[in-house]
Amino acid sequence: MKNKKLITNLLFAAVVLAIAAGLFALRSTHGSKGRLCAQLIYGDSNTTVDYPLEEDATYDVDTGYYTVHIQIRQGAARFVDSPCPDHICEGFGWLSNEDQTATCLPARAVLTIVPVS
Repeated sequence: MKNKKLITNLLFAAVVLAIAAGLFALRSTHGSKGRLCAQLIYGDSNTTVDYPLEEDATYDVDTGYYTVHIQIRQGAARFVDSPCPDHICEGFGWLSNEDQTATCLPARAVLTIVPVS
C-alpha cells in the first residue's frame, strides 16, 4: 500500500516535470530571436510609437498630460527626467529584455520592450 502511494506520487511528479519541460522548450523555440524595439503607448487614445533599440537617442513625447522623456542607449530604454510628481517611472531603470515594462501613471504612458513587427 505504501509503495503504491509512493509510485503514484513519483509518477505524478514526473508528469508535471515533463509538462513543465515541454512548455519551457516551446517558449524557448518560439521566443523572440529577432530584433527588439521600445514601444511607448500613451494618452487617452492609446497612441503607439516604436523606437529602435539600435540607435542611441532621446525622445520627448507629449502624452497630453506630461511630456515624457525616453532615452535609448546600448540596446536598452528607460524613462529619464520625468516631470511627473513622484518619478516612480524613472525607478524602473533600463529595460532591455522582451516584455519588460515601465509605467508612468500620471502621464498615462507605458514603455515596453517588444519584438520588431
